[in-house]
Amino acid sequence: MDWDVAPLLSDPAAWAALITLVVMEVVLGIDNLIFISILTNKLPEHQRARARRIGIGLALVMRLVLLSTIALIVTLIHPVIDFGITGSLDDHGNPTFETAFSWRDIILIAGGLFLVWKATKEIHHSVDPTPTDDVLDKKQVVAANFGSTIFQIILLDLVFSIDSILTAVGMTDHVPIMVVAVIVAVTVMLLAADPVANFIHKNPTVVMLALGFLLMIGMVLIAEGFGVHVPKGYIYAAMAFSALVEGLNMLSRNAAKKKALQQATPPPAAQ
Repeated sequence: MDWDVAPLLSDPAAWAALITLVVMEVVLGIDNLIFISILTNKLPEHQRARARRIGIGLALVMRLVLLSTIALIVTLIHPVIDFGITGSLDDHGNPTFETAFSWRDIILIAGGLFLVWKATKEIHHSVDPTPTDDVLDKKQVVAANFGSTIFQIILLDLVFSIDSILTAVGMTDHVPIMVVAVIVAVTVMLLAADPVANFIHKNPTVVMLALGFLLMIGMVLIAEGFGVHVPKGYIYAAMAFSALVEGLNMLSRNAAKKKALQQATPPPAAQ
């Protein structure tokens, strides 16, 4: 890994790599931000902004710490457990899945399972108004606990940070480019945190859409942990299309409300 900055300032390829990596890190940060927004919106209102800042700050710290130990992080891709089971070969001669797990794979699978569990739990809470005693029910909890919320954010920050840094390692060998891209991406997350969280809070249907995104992201993390390559372009295209449809639905609902309000308002009396 190269830490020298001076030659990069006059290298067009380095600037191109920086721009590409910044865009990639911002896109990857969206997943992190959605999760933080949903968790913090369950806190009392006076604690939400503080929890979001702590969560995003921890995301930055974790990414920078991981970058400082880049030589160790790269070794996470080497298999540590191998059950010797592989799927059939695809068109490129690669196995469709494999059971040789590295520490990165184990972390991705654990993080994916946590995301699937958390999203399923939140969806269950949203669609089932009847209190039950099963493991998914949370109606006995009066309010979200600040400490437990931060702990959950830390867990997913770790997963997303490792995925983010390994993505950066795969795109460039220059650590300064990685550092700048990470700082820019986390700054964008920090600026967008309150608007995104408030928007999700004010639009209940967006909450369900965001939970669906988290469920999908969790499944993708598990699949990648098992060596199944899922093209990121397909994932974000699906998310963008879903967000577009939800936006059209919101416009339709707002138009219907305005029309109903106009019909309910009596016409002015004739002179």
